[in-house]
Amino acid sequence: MESLLIEKLPNSGLDYEEYFEQFKIKSELEDFSAYPEEEHEHLQLAKLNFQRSSRIHKTFKPLEEIKLVLAKITQPQTWMVVSEDWCGDSAQNIPYIIELAKLNSKINVKIIQRDKHPEIIDLYLTNGTRSIPKLVAFDADGKELFQWGPRPKPAAELVANLKAEGKSKTEFLEQLHLWYGRNRGSEIQKELLELIFNSTVNDRN
Repeated sequence: MESLLIEKLPNSGLDYEEYFEQFKIKSELEDFSAYPEEEHEHLQLAKLNFQRSSRIHKTFKPLEEIKLVLAKITQPQTWMVVSEDWCGDSAQNIPYIIELAKLNSKINVKIIQRDKHPEIIDLYLTNGTRSIPKLVAFDADGKELFQWGPRPKPAAELVANLKAEGKSKTEFLEQLHLWYGRNRGSEIQKELLELIFNSTVNDRN
């Protein structure tokens, strides 16, 4: 299954540049009338999310520790990221993944649009849900190296606690995005650092 997925990625996935350009076009829309009404909320979210992602791309500075670990990747890898531009968690996390991948030319990123490819996200459910973003890394032979997503662990715990307190979706999303703003990618880097380190150690054994 993993090898078949790798073979499918060139046709199913987008390069990040393509994904981001589509994202940008949506963010600049002023008139949604050409789109079905049920898509209008997602289009509005995409405008806000583009600002979030753009800000991260402009300000991100990787940790020295993760730069060293990424440098140890000497064989080609494919990082498959399942996403949608209306997803706030994707907007807050994928730019970090992309900026880290840029630090090693052996890493090729492919973006899978969840709603167009449910058969792919259904292989990587989170507690039975199609939660995104989802990062799955593969080696050149299609062997899975690691998975990450859909949120850094402290962010997931924050949302779980707020839901348990009876907070509305609007309330817990506001707190979640405040957390992302304060954390500035520190937690996702630490989590990916451990995953990448472990995968390179296992690859050598």
